[in-house]
Amino acid sequence: MSRAEAKEIHRERPSGYIAVMRAGSLSRRGARLVGDSPMPEYILEHFGRAGSEGYVPLCIAENKLMGDLLLPAMARLGTPPEHVLGYDAMVGNAGFRERLAGFMATRVLGRRVDPSQIAVLAGAGTVLETVFYVLCDPGDAVLVPTPSYAGFWADLETRDELTVVTADGASANGFRLDVERLDAALAASEHPVKALLFTNPDNPMGRVATPGEIERVLEWSSRRGLHVVFDEIYALSVFGDTAFTSVAALRPDLGEFLHIVWAFSKDFGASGLRCGVLVSENRALLDAVGALAYWGATSGHTQWMLSELIADDAWVDAYCATLEERLRDTYTQVSEALSKAGIPHLPAEGGIFVVCDLRGFLGDATEVAEHALWKRILDETQVNLTPGAACRIAEPGFMRLCYAAEPLPVVLEGIQRLELVRPR
Repeated sequence: MSRAEAKEIHRERPSGYIAVMRAGSLSRRGARLVGDSPMPEYILEHFGRAGSEGYVPLCIAENKLMGDLLLPAMARLGTPPEHVLGYDAMVGNAGFRERLAGFMATRVLGRRVDPSQIAVLAGAGTVLETVFYVLCDPGDAVLVPTPSYAGFWADLETRDELTVVTADGASANGFRLDVERLDAALAASEHPVKALLFTNPDNPMGRVATPGEIERVLEWSSRRGLHVVFDEIYALSVFGDTAFTSVAALRPDLGEFLHIVWAFSKDFGASGLRCGVLVSENRALLDAVGALAYWGATSGHTQWMLSELIADDAWVDAYCATLEERLRDTYTQVSEALSKAGIPHLPAEGGIFVVCDLRGFLGDATEVAEHALWKRILDETQVNLTPGAACRIAEPGFMRLCYAAEPLPVVLEGIQRLELVRPR
């Protein structure tokens, strides 16, 4: 029996005594989770080291630049109404979805949607898992352009039992997406591909897609009859020359095959509140999501609080302007520090991260060498980056640096430490 299988699980039996069960008595899927967490290694290392002296986590995509605006605004809201203590619509309180429809139209989508086309669940990850559960059957595949957000694999493969098929980018053209990459990935897939998951603004590169690029994705997916889920979770976190354009702004209606995911976690620095938003005009999909929403509902208190925040247009205006300013200033200083340290990086114009090119730090251009470098950086400098392999970057040596989850002086200190592992 392995070490993982020997872990003991305690539960209270009706007779009152504690039964000791080993992981071997669980279902196959339960035992698999005990011995093999779906969380990437860099996340497990983070939670194991968090709070320890000198540890610098530059791997967690959280925006902590805005707490001084958010916390006072939340404190001013006062006592919530009594209805937040009771059950409500599992896909979101009707009043909250009404306000979300107006907020999303103005701030994200670029046009009005009906509140009935919005569903609210406990975080964007829950929205994605639920949407793909009802779009795909076990064994189906979802196409994801890479480099990509590392969490999609846990979201889609763990309980949905899907396969993520990658359309791998290349550094030679700046990892730009083209339809030839999508065609090649689709043709090579050993599983039926039912959907494309497209992130804009991009994670991990911080790139903002132009309307023309989005149109090419739409034309390609339409010809192949695929659903496309647009992850627009960083819609407001844009500070470069390319303005964000939602797919909703390019179509008078989304139809049956286009769906949008957004959340308060990144743009509003509120990942702990767990509030993700689905926008879809596919009534069958919304009904199916609603049937599962009980197991992923957002708390009534959270919905009330966020509803009150977004109802204050003047506050939201000031918040968004400050968000853009702080992200631009932070990114500029981080980019300058990386250049000063001799660390090449891809230019970003949105999001809360930058991709560092550490290929010059590798001995060999292999995934094994990349993992060894990541671990050496972590052990020798206590700086935790997101390895390129976690983002499915096909070329070893790239790593993501998240610069908004720690105070800027801490981030700059972490960058200085990276010089210590440069090949001698």
